[in-house]
Amino acid sequence: MRVMAVGGGGREHAIVKKLLESSRISHLYALPGNGGMAGEAECINIAPTDIDAMVSFAKARNVDFAVVAPDNPLVSGAVDRLQEAGVRCFGPSAGAAAIEGSKIYAKGLMQKYGIPTARHKAFDDADKALDYLSIHDYPAVIKADGLALGKGVFIAEDMGQAQKAVAALMQEKIFGASGQRIIIEEYLHGVEVSVLAFTDGNTIIPMVSAMDHKRAGEGDTGPNTGGMGAIAPNPYYTDEIAAVCTERIFKPTIDALRSESRRFKGCIYFGLMLTAQGPKVIEYNCRFGDPETQAVLPLLETDLFEIMLVVEEERLDEVQVKFSGDSVCCVVMASEGYPDKYSTGCPINLNNAAGMDGITIFHAGTKLENGRLFTSGGRVLGVTARAASAAEAVEKAYAAVDRIEFENAYYRRDIGRSLRRD
Repeated sequence: MRVMAVGGGGREHAIVKKLLESSRISHLYALPGNGGMAGEAECINIAPTDIDAMVSFAKARNVDFAVVAPDNPLVSGAVDRLQEAGVRCFGPSAGAAAIEGSKIYAKGLMQKYGIPTARHKAFDDADKALDYLSIHDYPAVIKADGLALGKGVFIAEDMGQAQKAVAALMQEKIFGASGQRIIIEEYLHGVEVSVLAFTDGNTIIPMVSAMDHKRAGEGDTGPNTGGMGAIAPNPYYTDEIAAVCTERIFKPTIDALRSESRRFKGCIYFGLMLTAQGPKVIEYNCRFGDPETQAVLPLLETDLFEIMLVVEEERLDEVQVKFSGDSVCCVVMASEGYPDKYSTGCPINLNNAAGMDGITIFHAGTKLENGRLFTSGGRVLGVTARAASAAEAVEKAYAAVDRIEFENAYYRRDIGRSLRRD
């Protein structure tokens, strides 16, 4: 089959590598791809947001199946458009993708169907939001309603920080229309867990759990980013907690969306907080997480493309999805200054790190020019190690990171290193 993978980041590189293991795929396109995907798939310079060009390309090249990975095209209806053009897809419709496209919609869904989450209130007026924050407990969580590249969340320690966050979102409009409406939430205390799951809208199969490291600085300090690294599985996510999440969160969410005529087919992401009152939903994503995908997919033993096919055909209950019992650590190497201002165009020297035992390097912000790799984004590489234990995976990942060189490289040195050892 001729398959098209939409996206150009580390998540998409992980998906492409796993898809290439399938004997069912005769040709794989990446739109637009990146420097790492260039030697593995045919990269086509079409932006993920250019849905018209995407559809035209799929029709012209007789693409049989499309995997739409990024949030923007999913929320904008890329799957709907491709399906109308006769292309089978893995990914939710725009209606189902609203669980990420609007945090206000997602919160309303959880409230309606009794899915545990933080107390919250929505605002479309900055003055009313500030009035509410003047009597709110701190820390307070302030979120843009719409998509913001994983950076639209502010944790305000006091009223001064809250005022800055509201101004940035609603007045300065740093995320454009995404910040026209905001949500103010209680701050949840506990351990964060990321769980990705395959679903065809009826059956749901959770993948191995993961722990993301969102803050730019070590010790979980500094601004939120798209993710500075991840480990899988998450050592705090026990079988008992998983059973509770399936009963109270995962299955009820899929059932709720189906009841709302928004049947979800694809990969759904559950951002969870394990609180003293039980697990609660922090957020939903309508797609594979980044960088969690780089930590989870290397452990998948079942053919990913076969899973995607049965999801599209609504036959997920007929497949056994298997994962390895190993551990994975992914350390993101970024351009210094990310998630704010940073430089690009720096040569990258991998120094044979990719050839180390158990190491895979997923490319995110890279480009290939005349056979040489250069930086082209904020997050550049996801240096990923697989091993029998989490501790070994962490040390192997950093050993590979130490070999890689590019100007202004920045990475956290504590990914997975502060976790409980079992």
